Amino acid sequence: MNNNKKGIIITALGVLLMSFESLFIKLTSISPFTFSFYLGIFMFISMLLLLIIKQRDIIREITKTSFYIFLSCSLLMGSANIFFIWAIKSTTAANVVLIIGTGALFTSFFSYLFYKEKIRINVLIASFFMILGLLIIFNDKIGLGSLKGNILALLCTMTFSLSFVLMSKYTRINRIAMTAMTGISLAIIAYFVSDTISIDFYNLFVVGVMGLIITPFSRVLIFTGTKFINASEVSLLMIIETVMGPIWVWMVLNEVPSSYTFIGGSIILLTLIANSMYIMKKE
Repeated sequence: MNNNKKGIIITALGVLLMSFESLFIKLTSISPFTFSFYLGIFMFISMLLLLIIKQRDIIREITKTSFYIFLSCSLLMGSANIFFIWAIKSTTAANVVLIIGTGALFTSFFSYLFYKEKIRINVLIASFFMILGLLIIFNDKIGLGSLKGNILALLCTMTFSLSFVLMSKYTRINRIAMTAMTGISLAIIAYFVSDTISIDFYNLFVVGVMGLIITPFSRVLIFTGTKFINASEVSLLMIIETVMGPIWVWMVLNEVPSSYTFIGGSIILLTLIANSMYIMKKE
């Protein structure tokens, strides 16, 4: 098996695993901040164990290379995770994952803003259709909860995209260590904004499965896969999460998105596919 096929399989498995996150969040009855606190603790434990077993020397290297960027990215990703969990608790899973699917738009904007990277014409065209899709989703009159969830999903997309742009310039930062630090950042932020961190066994079990297995290992698989495939292939594979996330929630909890989400989401999804296919053809 060549490296490209290996990268596609590894990344696809990571994205598929990540698509279960929305369902696990929906299965709990605790506040988004309590959920975030325990998720962060479990993420840190699983990644720290992996570092100790596999890459012990990396722990000593963290303070030597780009520590401030390492810390900034972990805080941004921790914040993005809180926004994501809060958004899932506030609106439909379909709304959240479709809005997050517009991340390429914000990534291009931040790359231009901080590093003056030229925005390509295909990104500008795709951005127009993505914004159109977002406006349709935000036009849904379901209620304030849905609007709040949409805004939180947008904040999640912006913070995650910013962290991605920063990490792309500092390739020496170890991704497993970053995931562990993200867990700590997530737990600390959630602790200070949460009213309570008390939790029952059922909710602890659900968060534990997500924090110890689903979230950290999906990220590790995706980060590992990106070593073998290009960004356009990664973007195309990320559509698996956009499609499957709402399907798992619908199958288990019978959550049906609104007509606005179907229309706006279809525009975003088709734009993502068309843009990724265009980039792959150009390369």
